Amino acid sequence: MFKITKDYFFKGIAVLLPSILTIWVFVQCYDFVHKNIATNINITLVKVIVATVEDYPYATDEYIAEYAISQDASLQMDKDKLAEAINDETFITGARIKLAEDYWVYGAGQIAGFLLAIIVVIFIGAMVASVLGKALWRKLEKLVLRAPLIRQVYPYIKQITDFLLTQNKKLNFTRVAAVEYPRKGVWSIALVTGDGLKAIVDSKSKDFLTVFIPSSPTPFTGYVITVPKKEVIMLDITIEEALRYTISAGVITPAKQKLYEMSKSKEDSENS
Repeated sequence: MFKITKDYFFKGIAVLLPSILTIWVFVQCYDFVHKNIATNINITLVKVIVATVEDYPYATDEYIAEYAISQDASLQMDKDKLAEAINDETFITGARIKLAEDYWVYGAGQIAGFLLAIIVVIFIGAMVASVLGKALWRKLEKLVLRAPLIRQVYPYIKQITDFLLTQNKKLNFTRVAAVEYPRKGVWSIALVTGDGLKAIVDSKSKDFLTVFIPSSPTPFTGYVITVPKKEVIMLDITIEEALRYTISAGVITPAKQKLYEMSKSKEDSENS
């Protein structure tokens, strides 16, 4: 009975875990954007609303009095000063800002900052897609790269983000191959990034390939090696299949490999 219950439990985990992890990833992304970007947008939005809209949000005298006391506790003991504080523009503005923040920063309106962040990103993407926008962005990048510390970091981060996010990222990894690494007799999945370094090719008088060997389960870290072209076995699988194979530590095999294993298993069963 215990074994059956344990089997059912792990089957349930296997079914639910992908959905749970997917939701967790999206929640973490939303939480990161909300804390680091959306909240600051909402705070700025509150200040703009209070500065431009006269009657929104409306703060009652009682609310202004509570806010004034929270800023200066001595007002609670002096009714005359409290009455003056209620009509003080500084306390009125502060109370309105706090009232607006209760909704826009900490309440239901906080989603506005997240949506505005998405809209801004889409707008920048559309702008950079145009010829004029692309030229302006390149000029801005040149200005950024003049900063002493930023120019040491920005180019490398840009290379990573370009690979992860741009539509032409497959141009960097063109083919999937197998190479003997880290020693002879041990084969590793590799992504071909280009030809070998010219100095090596000229020195050895033969063709080389530069390949990236992704690590598992984080395929965006790994090793770059240069190997003789004749020692590389090209694999008839897509880059996506190779990455899935690496991330899953070999559990998720390419579709053609699965078909081969199924047909071989069928043949073995027929022969037995």
